[in-house]
Amino acid sequence: MAHFAWLDANNRVTNISVVDNVNLLDENGNESEAVGVAYLTQVHGEGFVWKQTSFNTDYVYEYEFDDSVPPKLISATIVGSEHALGGTPFRGAYARVGYIYDAVTDTFTPPVVEDAPE
Repeated sequence: MAHFAWLDANNRVTNISVVDNVNLLDENGNESEAVGVAYLTQVHGEGFVWKQTSFNTDYVYEYEFDDSVPPKLISATIVGSEHALGGTPFRGAYARVGYIYDAVTDTFTPPVVEDAPE
Protein backbone atom coordinates (compact mmCIF):
# COMPACT_ATOMS: atom_id res chain seq x y z
CA MET A 1 0.00 0.00 0.00
CA ALA A 2 1.12 3.52 -0.71
CA HIS A 3 -0.06 6.68 0.99
CA PHE A 4 -0.73 9.99 -0.73
CA ALA A 5 -1.29 13.39 0.84
CA TRP A 6 -3.97 15.62 -0.66
CA LEU A 7 -2.76 19.22 -0.54
CA ASP A 8 -4.85 22.38 -0.50
CA ALA A 9 -3.87 25.63 -2.28
CA ASN A 10 -1.50 26.48 0.62
CA ASN A 11 0.24 23.07 0.45
CA ARG A 12 -1.43 22.03 3.70
CA VAL A 13 -2.29 18.33 3.97
CA THR A 14 -6.07 17.99 4.15
CA ASN A 15 -6.47 14.24 3.72
CA ILE A 16 -4.50 11.02 3.25
CA SER A 17 -5.51 8.40 0.68
CA VAL A 18 -4.24 4.84 0.50
CA VAL A 19 -3.56 3.31 -2.90
CA ASP A 20 -3.07 -0.40 -3.52
CA ASN A 21 0.36 -1.15 -5.00
CA VAL A 22 -1.22 -2.61 -8.13
CA ASN A 23 -2.46 0.92 -8.95
CA LEU A 24 1.11 2.28 -8.80
CA LEU A 25 2.72 0.11 -11.47
CA ASP A 26 4.00 1.68 -14.67
CA GLU A 27 4.25 -0.15 -18.01
CA ASN A 28 7.52 -1.80 -16.84
CA GLY A 29 6.02 -3.07 -13.59
CA ASN A 30 7.81 -0.49 -11.42
CA GLU A 31 6.06 1.52 -8.71
CA SER A 32 5.59 5.13 -9.79
CA GLU A 33 4.31 8.16 -7.91
CA ALA A 34 3.05 9.61 -11.22
CA VAL A 35 0.96 6.49 -11.86
CA GLY A 36 -0.46 6.73 -8.33
CA VAL A 37 -1.35 10.39 -8.89
CA ALA A 38 -3.01 9.49 -12.21
CA TYR A 39 -5.03 6.79 -10.43
CA LEU A 40 -6.15 9.22 -7.70
CA THR A 41 -7.08 11.79 -10.36
CA GLN A 42 -9.20 9.16 -12.09
CA VAL A 43 -10.93 8.33 -8.79
CA HIS A 44 -11.33 11.85 -7.36
CA GLY A 45 -11.28 14.03 -10.48
CA GLU A 46 -9.11 16.91 -11.60
CA GLY A 47 -8.04 19.83 -9.46
CA PHE A 48 -6.40 17.98 -6.58
CA VAL A 49 -2.69 18.05 -5.76
CA TRP A 50 -1.28 14.73 -4.52
CA LYS A 51 2.15 13.92 -3.07
CA GLN A 52 3.25 10.45 -2.05
CA THR A 53 4.31 9.99 1.55
CA SER A 54 5.89 7.09 3.43
CA PHE A 55 4.16 5.59 6.45
CA ASN A 56 7.58 4.27 7.53
CA THR A 57 9.33 7.66 7.64
CA ASP A 58 9.19 10.02 10.60
CA TYR A 59 11.16 12.80 12.21
CA VAL A 60 13.67 12.27 14.99
CA TYR A 61 13.27 14.86 17.76
CA GLU A 62 15.58 16.15 20.46
CA TYR A 63 13.64 17.11 23.60
CA GLU A 64 14.54 19.64 26.27
CA PHE A 65 12.90 19.51 29.71
CA ASP A 66 13.04 21.83 32.69
CA ASP A 67 14.10 20.76 36.21
CA SER A 68 10.61 20.66 37.72
CA VAL A 69 9.02 17.47 39.08
CA PRO A 70 7.53 16.12 36.96
CA PRO A 71 9.59 17.78 34.24
CA LYS A 72 7.85 20.06 31.74
CA LEU A 73 8.73 19.97 28.10
CA ILE A 74 10.52 23.16 27.04
CA SER A 75 11.13 22.36 23.39
CA ALA A 76 11.16 19.63 20.78
CA THR A 77 13.55 20.17 17.88
CA ILE A 78 13.64 18.12 14.69
CA VAL A 79 17.17 16.77 14.30
CA GLY A 80 16.64 14.48 11.32
CA SER A 81 14.38 11.79 9.96
CA GLU A 82 14.57 8.02 9.76
CA HIS A 83 12.93 5.12 8.00
CA ALA A 84 11.46 2.53 10.38
CA LEU A 85 12.70 -0.35 8.23
CA GLY A 86 16.20 1.07 7.74
CA GLY A 87 15.56 2.45 4.28
CA THR A 88 16.05 5.97 3.04
CA PRO A 89 13.71 8.50 4.71
CA PHE A 90 11.15 9.84 2.22
CA ARG A 91 10.03 13.47 2.29
CA GLY A 92 11.07 14.10 5.89
CA ALA A 93 8.15 12.46 7.63
CA TYR A 94 4.85 10.75 7.00
CA ALA A 95 2.36 13.44 6.06
CA ARG A 96 -0.42 14.00 8.57
CA VAL A 97 -3.47 16.22 8.24
CA GLY A 98 -2.32 19.76 8.98
CA TYR A 99 1.29 19.20 7.90
CA ILE A 100 2.72 21.53 5.24
CA TYR A 101 4.44 20.34 2.08
CA ASP A 102 7.55 22.39 1.26
CA ALA A 103 8.30 22.14 -2.46
CA VAL A 104 11.80 23.61 -2.04
CA THR A 105 12.97 20.91 0.40
CA ASP A 106 10.48 18.28 -0.87
CA THR A 107 9.44 17.49 2.71
CA PHE A 108 6.37 17.48 4.89
CA THR A 109 6.70 19.50 8.09
CA PRO A 110 4.47 19.72 11.14
CA PRO A 111 2.45 22.90 11.53
CA VAL A 112 3.87 25.58 13.79
CA VAL A 113 1.96 25.55 17.06
CA GLU A 114 1.84 28.79 18.98
CA ASP A 115 2.72 28.54 22.66
CA ALA A 116 -0.33 28.13 24.85
CA PRO A 117 -0.97 30.96 27.28
CA GLU A 118 0.39 30.32 30.76
